[in-house]
Amino acid sequence: MDISKVLKVWYQKHHRPLPWRKINDPYKIWLSEIILQQTRVEQGLPYYNRFVADYPTVRHLAKAPEQEVMKLWQGLGYYSRARNLHSAAKSIVADYHGVFPNSYESIKSLKGIGDYTAAAIASFAYNLPHAVVDGNVYRVLARLFAISTPIDSTAGKKEFALLAQKLLDKSDPATHNQAIMELGAVVCKPAQPDCENCPLRMHCEAYNKGMVSSFPIKENRVKVTARYFNYLMIRYKDSFYLNHRNGNDIWKNLFDLPMIETKSAIAPELLVKSAGWKDLFGAQTVHIEKVRSFKAHKLSHQHLHTTFYSVTIQKSPTSSVWKKFVKVNSQSIENYPIPKIIEHFFQEESIGYGDVKKS
Repeated sequence: MDISKVLKVWYQKHHRPLPWRKINDPYKIWLSEIILQQTRVEQGLPYYNRFVADYPTVRHLAKAPEQEVMKLWQGLGYYSRARNLHSAAKSIVADYHGVFPNSYESIKSLKGIGDYTAAAIASFAYNLPHAVVDGNVYRVLARLFAISTPIDSTAGKKEFALLAQKLLDKSDPATHNQAIMELGAVVCKPAQPDCENCPLRMHCEAYNKGMVSSFPIKENRVKVTARYFNYLMIRYKDSFYLNHRNGNDIWKNLFDLPMIETKSAIAPELLVKSAGWKDLFGAQTVHIEKVRSFKAHKLSHQHLHTTFYSVTIQKSPTSSVWKKFVKVNSQSIENYPIPKIIEHFFQEESIGYGDVKKS
């Protein structure tokens, strides 16, 4: 069976009409690939449209302030993607005179681009014969050939890459790559795959053995760390404070609220006696107006347990700790990119984006 031919025939009839398909603009293809990493198409599509509208070329993206780019990315998560996207755009302008590179090696040299993304851009934009291997492709191949090698092992990555390259239609790599990815996305899904409508069903070893749910195989489980964030919504007169996250932790270069991290959940009466609280407020009397806890915010490797304290202070803070905080008001808050958990808190409390509501 010519697997590639079957895939392409199926794809021509059943593929979703997405705006980055049937184009060969490497900039827009790159945007779509970066946005869709770890992101569903339904969630990523509005972001893609906004980025194309605000930054129609790589030069527009390169010239944009980073805070503006991060703000446009807000809510999409995995924020290192946005930072790398911006950095790579600057490199294209500086090193390639604003022209997107046209070889697999040069594309892969850009920040934030690995084997899969380089292959996707090279094949979709330039029709170069490089097979893509993403989560969808791993799943299709693992089930089709009942491959027991773990996909997250060194041996597995090599085996699947070689197999994908062997199956690739070198004369039409763009359509082949799109087809196998689309099959994994809409038919050969992780849960409840639509095997009855799969064009490869009769040749799928996992299906014929009744073992579809057993593939692909992974050897390593992600270790998840629990963290406890005690956020402080600190009001002084008509303003409150944001914290600029500029360290090498999650949400780098975003803004959240001043926060005291503890090793476990902590009661309010103990938090106010902590060293972190004293560093912030010293001997100043602080009035706690409201305490609110949210369910765990789950990131890929961390579960964040968050409690929000709405407090007011009577004197302008002078401690050096406050130098990293930014004073904002109802008119300026919308200019700052914030993590999803902070956005949820603001929405629940009717705070921000034109209306800072006092508790």
